Amino acid sequence: MNKSGKTTAASKKNAKPIRVGVIGVGRGQSFALGATDLVGMKLVALCDTWKDKLDEAGKKYGVSTYTDYDKFLEHDMDAVVLANYFHQHAPFAIKALDAGLHVMSECAACHTMAEGVALARAVERSKRIYMFAENYPYAAYNQEMRRLYLEGRVGKFVYGEGEYIHPDTAEVKMARSCGYNHWRNWSPWIYYCTHAIAPVMFITDTMPVSVSTFVVPYDFDDPTIAMTARRYDTGAALMLKMDNGAIVKALQGCFRGHGNFVRIHGNHGLMENCRTGNRSHLRVWREPWEKNPGEPIEQIYSPDFPAHHDLAMKAGHGGGDFFTNFHFAEAIRSGRQPYLDVYRGLAMSMCGIQGWRSALAGSAPMEVPDFRKESVRKKYENDGFSPDPTRQGHVPCSVLGEIKPSKKALAFSRAVWRKQGYKGE
Repeated sequence: MNKSGKTTAASKKNAKPIRVGVIGVGRGQSFALGATDLVGMKLVALCDTWKDKLDEAGKKYGVSTYTDYDKFLEHDMDAVVLANYFHQHAPFAIKALDAGLHVMSECAACHTMAEGVALARAVERSKRIYMFAENYPYAAYNQEMRRLYLEGRVGKFVYGEGEYIHPDTAEVKMARSCGYNHWRNWSPWIYYCTHAIAPVMFITDTMPVSVSTFVVPYDFDDPTIAMTARRYDTGAALMLKMDNGAIVKALQGCFRGHGNFVRIHGNHGLMENCRTGNRSHLRVWREPWEKNPGEPIEQIYSPDFPAHHDLAMKAGHGGGDFFTNFHFAEAIRSGRQPYLDVYRGLAMSMCGIQGWRSALAGSAPMEVPDFRKESVRKKYENDGFSPDPTRQGHVPCSVLGEIKPSKKALAFSRAVWRKQGYKGE
């Protein structure tokens, strides 16, 4: 979609489709469903190590299936969508790029700083398209806030907030994270920060330069936490300094009060999605001495998507799942990297990595380096800092140290995993 809004998804029907393979048949099915002629794509292959679910998905979509990623990459296709485990995206992306394929990667872009260095170099080396599939910026109210900000409606960005609050029952948590060392059972909330940070970056065109993290520790009295195999803390607030001097609070965790909220303070106004009633409504506030004549001080309205309303409304994550596929296809056809390119994806993801460093160092500020510069990348090319319990030399995944789930919690978790068809431990 160009700035004039003249490009239409329907026009892709007459173009040669972009042949896409998807790795991951859980979350990946959202991308599989969206890889249609409406965005100029055609699903041709699926890959997953969970063979039963893979076979089921292969029959559903009528495409080739692979349990071996290297064999999958040999399939005749143009692009790969990575919807595999959260902490494994970078190595898979690098392999695909080196195989000459375009890549769209789910969150996070990298799990360690060294992986981020290797990924940036691989994108530059391959000259292929890389898109970070962060879908929250494409909610209608976030796209509207970006439009208003770029028009100068609220002035210069000075402070922002992004929130991703996602409580669930113990059973729902364990149904999503089968296996003791599934990433959702050990990865600190801080690492899952892109849903909170991405909309603010997208709206204001700013990048983070440093992060300080404040953690709410593991709650032994909360059964939705203590009755699971999860070993990390309740949630965290990241305080970011942006490259224009603005400050951003990014809050994520399993606190009560489910919701996704974005607030943008400019030096001439405020924009935010509503916290009550219809949360997709946008609130815009201008002080009486700064508003235009005839303009109300406060406006609350339901913004529409700038284009492709009907298609976006049918997609998941508030329309975001449509726009990620759409912009990935547009980037491939134009040969120009998308707005959510590898550098923005890495910056968001490094907020999690460096944010956890900050948490373990008593909330000390840590830099979020600019990986567009090779001279900066050099410093981090061997940095394997990680809370992954399967990696040698890993750091704790809680500020309290090692959390050991109770026997009762483990028995409950394993019972849920069996219901999901998971046969491991």
